[in-house]
Order: sequence, then structure tokens, then C-alpha cells
Amino acid sequence: MRTVELRPGEDSIRLGQLLKLVDAVPTGAQVKDVLVTGAVRVNGEPEDRRGRQVRRGDVVAIEGAEDVRVA
Repeated sequence: MRTVELRPGEDSIRLGQLLKLVDAVPTGAQVKDVLVTGAVRVNGEPEDRRGRQVRRGDVVAIEGAEDVRVA
């Protein structure tokens, strides 16, 4: 499982930004396409909102990629 550290002072990151950060999608325009397919889960629940706030301790599972824990 990969861990992504938030910057000091940040409590969350948008799911779309996280997907770009971990190279799950090459561009922001493709984030919605990945989310619509149901390939992304946050804490075990399917998620299709790219604006979803992902917080410390959350685990994001991306189909075909390593899971990501936000720290």
C-alpha cells in the first residue's frame, strides 16, 4: 500500500487531485472517466465524485493500481 502525505496544515485533498498525484490518471480531464467506471473506492465504498474530500487515514483503492493511504 502506498502512502501519500498531505502538506503541513492540510487536512484533506480532493479525490481528483489525489488520482493525478499518484499517476492513476494522466490528466485532470480523464479523472471523471475513471470515476464513472466504478474503478475507484474510498474506504471500501464506490466513489464517483472527483471533488470528494479525502482525509488523513482514508484508503483509496484504484482498480489495477496499488491502494493509497492518505497520511
